[in-house]
Order: sequence, then structure tokens, then C-alpha cells
Amino acid sequence: MTIKADNLIWSIGSKPIVNGVSLTVQPGKTLGLLGPNGSGKTSLLRLLTGLRRPHAGQVTLDGTDIATIGRRALARRVAFIEQHATTNANLRVIDVVKLGRFPHQTMFSGWTAADATAVAEALARTGLTDKAEQSWQSLSGGERQRAQLARALAQSPRELILDEPTNHLDVQHQISLLRLVSDLPVTSIIALHDLNHAAMFCDELLVLRAGQVVAAGTPEAVLTRDLLAEVFHVDAHVDASPYHARPHIHFAR
Repeated sequence: MTIKADNLIWSIGSKPIVNGVSLTVQPGKTLGLLGPNGSGKTSLLRLLTGLRRPHAGQVTLDGTDIATIGRRALARRVAFIEQHATTNANLRVIDVVKLGRFPHQTMFSGWTAADATAVAEALARTGLTDKAEQSWQSLSGGERQRAQLARALAQSPRELILDEPTNHLDVQHQISLLRLVSDLPVTSIIALHDLNHAAMFCDELLVLRAGQVVAAGTPEAVLTRDLLAEVFHVDAHVDASPYHARPHIHFAR
């Protein structure tokens, strides 16, 4: 296994935001994190990346508590794309992607051939090679999301964690980005709102409500009519898609 959480608890004052959450993601698999607004998805992701420390429980990478791993070493292992990642600086796309190599550099190391290769491969994988010299500010929303993904890939991570990466993207760019992430040879955890996208691109799903896990398993096991009614308060029919055989949700008007 690569990433595992055991009984995570994190609160604001007396209010539990993440309440006893446990999960395991197998190497190379994609876990979709679902739940209504305020269910604790973003807080859980920040605990999994080490940006917040749990009040109880632990997160481990290959059995090692991430609290014992230095920040730079952890950044060489885990890449995190936040929901509203942006910059006001007038950087070129390639400069944004180069930021992903920071965890691999030291005070005395210069830019290396390995750094250049990692950046070039990240740009190529995200389809941004021909935009490398463009200003970040000139990019569309979908291109900016791909640039943030390229920056994360330049870290050469083994785990990739994304917080609602398809927000504000049109359908074409949503599908393109999720297909790209699902095809990467890394372990991924993605918080999503679109249940059909989660069914299409995730190997396993975990559903939160009020900070607690209410369902976990394959899309087929999790995305049931009863769960959709109980957690998301929608009436829907679920069947297998003729295009990819994964569950497809038909919402009632």
C-alpha cells in the first residue's frame, strides 16, 4: 500500500470537521472523494498532504507516519493541487512548472539535466509544450489547471492529491483532465462533485457526510439509489453505461 489514514480526527473548537476517517489507497489506483458541501473533503485532503496535523489518528506512507517525514522529503513524494491554485505574478508557463522541482533542489545545487527533463516531460504529458513561453495570465481556465497539474508532475510524485480540479472548467476540459490523471502511473486521490465523472475515472470511492465516512468501495458498490437519496438528497436511477460499463446516474427532474 502507499497512502493510508487511520481514524483521523480534526476539529475547529468543539466542532469535528474530520471525524474518525480511515482509508487505504493501493499503488497506482485512483480514489474519488465525494460528499456534499461542508462534508470535510478539503480538510481531509489537507490532513493527507501534511498541511494540517490531525488531533488524533495518523497518515502513513508505506507504513511511515508523515509527521516524521521532513517537509521537503514529503513534497518529493506527494503533490497537491488545491482547488483555487493561482498566481498573480506575471510568470511564464514554464516558470510555473519549474516550481515543482523546488523540493528536489538544495542550497548548493543548481538546475540539473534531471530537472530539465522532468519539466519537459510534465509539459509534454499535459499538452503544454507549445505554450511553455506564454504568460500564465494569458491562459484559459482549462490551460491553467493543466499547468498546475504539470507543476505537480514535475515534482515526480508517487502520490497525487487534487481538490476539485474540474471546478469552473467546461465539459471538454473536465473530461480531458480527469482522463489524464487517471492514466498517470501514480496513486491519486481526487475530491469531485460530479458523481458520473467519479464513476467513470475512479477505481474506488469514499463518501463523506458531516466529516464521517458513510460509504466506501467500488463505484458499483457505492453509487446506489439509496445512498444518493440519503447523502445527496436526489432521486436518481443508476445503471451501467453502454459506453464504459461503469455506473451512470440518471437524475429525476
